[in-house]
Amino acid sequence: MFLIEKSINGINEKIGYLTSFLILPLVLVVAYEVVMRYLFNAPTIWVFEATTLIYGTHFMIGIAYTHKHDGHVAIDVFESRLPERLRTILRLIVNLLLFMPTVGMLSIWSVIYAADSWRNWEHASTSWAPPLYPFKTLMAIGFILLLLQGVAKGLNDFRSLTGKA
Repeated sequence: MFLIEKSINGINEKIGYLTSFLILPLVLVVAYEVVMRYLFNAPTIWVFEATTLIYGTHFMIGIAYTHKHDGHVAIDVFESRLPERLRTILRLIVNLLLFMPTVGMLSIWSVIYAADSWRNWEHASTSWAPPLYPFKTLMAIGFILLLLQGVAKGLNDFRSLTGKA
């Protein structure tokens, strides 16, 4: 079980690191738009959509990395008052009853969503009309990585309960 957890953590760590570099093209695209709009009075038709696609990819692919590092918003008022063992049990219960089913369904439906987009060679309905199927595929990959990270966290909590951490 430790090997599975370690592998998932390693994959999400590397992917999260690489995904962080998507900020660079995002900044370049926004800077380009600012220069074109305000210095040359020639706004573009594609930058708004490009920034949405780049940031959406950054967000979706980085979501598992953020979960790995406990970076998502959490209201831990009640959990913080519990002893460590009860906290771990609560995390396991929430993971099994809420997180895994929800993210599991999101993963399944996002794969269906991406497959449908590929089947129709879906493009945005704008004048720029970029293809959407690669981005919907990346969204599905992001949910699958998040689901796997939930498995890794569950395994870690289980190991810490059994004293094998």
